[in-house]
Amino acid sequence: MRDRSIVIRNVYVMMAYAFRDIHQNGQDRFASEDFDTIHDLFAEILIRGIGSQIKRGLHRDYRRRSEELATVRGRIDLTRTSAALSMVRGRVVCEFDEYDLDTLHNRILKCVMILLIRQGSVSRERQDALRRLLPYFDSVEQVAPVSIRWSQLSFSRSSAPYRMLMGTCELVIRGLLPTEDPGANSLLSWVADEQMSSLYERFLLEYFRLHHPDLSPSAAKVRWDLDGEASSGMEQLPAMYTDITLRRGGRTVIIDAKYYSESMQVSQYGKSSVRSAHIYQIHSYTKNADVGRDGSVSGMLLYASTDAGLQPDLDVTIQGNRIAARTLDLNLQWDALRAQLEEITTWLD
Repeated sequence: MRDRSIVIRNVYVMMAYAFRDIHQNGQDRFASEDFDTIHDLFAEILIRGIGSQIKRGLHRDYRRRSEELATVRGRIDLTRTSAALSMVRGRVVCEFDEYDLDTLHNRILKCVMILLIRQGSVSRERQDALRRLLPYFDSVEQVAPVSIRWSQLSFSRSSAPYRMLMGTCELVIRGLLPTEDPGANSLLSWVADEQMSSLYERFLLEYFRLHHPDLSPSAAKVRWDLDGEASSGMEQLPAMYTDITLRRGGRTVIIDAKYYSESMQVSQYGKSSVRSAHIYQIHSYTKNADVGRDGSVSGMLLYASTDAGLQPDLDVTIQGNRIAARTLDLNLQWDALRAQLEEITTWLD
């Protein structure tokens, strides 16, 4: 069975926006490729990205080292030299900074290359290409996926080109699940919906940030529109954060991005409808954000379309606010996909 996620033609484009790695004509770089699995695509992104990075120079950083040497380098550690009786052997313990490849960025790349080489859903050709890249990382420590602390990952001017590579690696590693064999791990045949959902949300937000900064795109917080000056237990109300909020003049559009294998619900009588919880959620966001109660705030559920049955196509006005459920066809050519996104901005006219 073909991987459902990889049916999406524009996965690479989504990643390029989500990880802020937009290049001119970048959306066409993978258009002619055919990938059987999502990890085959990720392998190709790493092959091309790492190959390009090797030509420019792999990321290096200064690391503090301490070694017993025959000649002085950096600062002599007198305490350790004395304790180890190094001077008796004509040696001294020195502390010095070394500019090397053994950085967190490169450790993650090496870790994921090895994972993909061992993954059966990656083509033999791409596994061999990854093997040819590994020698460039011989001086980089090999680490276990579970030991990686993503919160420690930062980007400077020198490491900025690694942003999309690190995003690819994170998607691969977060697709790890234990197997039935004790102590073993295997990659999922597809990245979990949770990771694809996060990627989809980031893609949409970054798209509007890049192409429509005038709309002040943000994942804004919606405050509860409470009645009365004094309220009790307000801290017990759940926080409401939108995926994307767009504003122009006095109008606002709240977009809730949805990535589900089944976007519609079916009742016991066979009737298909938009998921109840989703409608309630976007309606709540819209009504609470419309503090003027003038219908200036609209809400949209934007589903990533799949090949699974009916797709939402709803556009109604509820209590003065426009509420819609639409699908974004991620299999379209980029120009057609972008036209769908641009149509959303007309809601603010």
